[in-house]
Amino acid sequence: MSELEIRELDASDDAAMAAWHRAYAAAERHELGDAAGVWQREEVRALMLDRGSHSWSGGWSGLVDGETVATGWMRTPLLDNLELADLTVHVLPGHRRRGHASAMLAHLEDEARARGRRVLTALASWPYDAGSDGTGASGPGLAAARGWSLALSEVQRELRLPVAEEVLDRLAREAARAHAAYTLRSWAGPVPDELLQGWAEVTSSLATQAPTGDLELEPEAVSAAAVREREAVLERQGRTKYNTVALDADGVVVAYSDLATTVHEPGRAYQWGTLVRGEHRGHRLGIAVKVANLRLLQRERPDVTRLTTYNAEVNAHMIGVNEAMGFVPVARLGDFQKRLD
Repeated sequence: MSELEIRELDASDDAAMAAWHRAYAAAERHELGDAAGVWQREEVRALMLDRGSHSWSGGWSGLVDGETVATGWMRTPLLDNLELADLTVHVLPGHRRRGHASAMLAHLEDEARARGRRVLTALASWPYDAGSDGTGASGPGLAAARGWSLALSEVQRELRLPVAEEVLDRLAREAARAHAAYTLRSWAGPVPDELLQGWAEVTSSLATQAPTGDLELEPEAVSAAAVREREAVLERQGRTKYNTVALDADGVVVAYSDLATTVHEPGRAYQWGTLVRGEHRGHRLGIAVKVANLRLLQRERPDVTRLTTYNAEVNAHMIGVNEAMGFVPVARLGDFQKRLD
């Protein structure tokens, strides 16, 4: 049996990038099928070639006899969480049980250590019926074998579109009774200049204000420049964002919801963040911004027929919001963590 040869990926190399993405996508879809949320090749390439101020991303290919059979992916924040590295490992189904995943993960851990990163996180998906801890699934099994712990369990849910207007009308009407002092504003694409600072402040708090389980995370830096950098990457990725905010009486952004589509995956959208500032909770702003944002999507993109979201299992409030809109569970996602010595 040939050993795995690990090479750093040059994302500008079309052949190497295509081979890397084929292996990654096939592995991601193996257990989840159509439910898998696969990053498209040009989305990954744009991220890896970006040299913005907020983060760095890179990849590694694992080859056997010249064929890419394993992939590694790392992201490191540059403005905050300077000990953190996010890692991802995939192996083609036909090449599993040969130690390739462990070899790639060990290599990524060494790369993270060399970059001064000591807190490692990783995501792994598995079928919904496997339960909260993913017993028997490949990702949780690899994590346990390499000394990682499950820090947060999430559920992937999907909503078939369009949602009937009468359903959205009812949800919006019921929520409106609680937030008469606030106004909603929706748009597609980049954040308007007058909302940029408020948007940067509220979105940067998502990582620590949303349920994090046992994850060791620091608050993200507030950077309007980073927001603009990310928007430029989104354009290169072929993604379009749809956004809604709630503004208080002074015009301050106090809640938001955003989702994204991509030209590389027609008919599908992904719900990203939804958050209400702590001091403004209790006014049903969460469901208000989500409903308004879904209205925007359905109005501008009637071709989109499915919307995917993820929620921590302990986030009962947001789960209730999503279930009221019609989301149903289709898979699970685990946030794993390891601290290096």
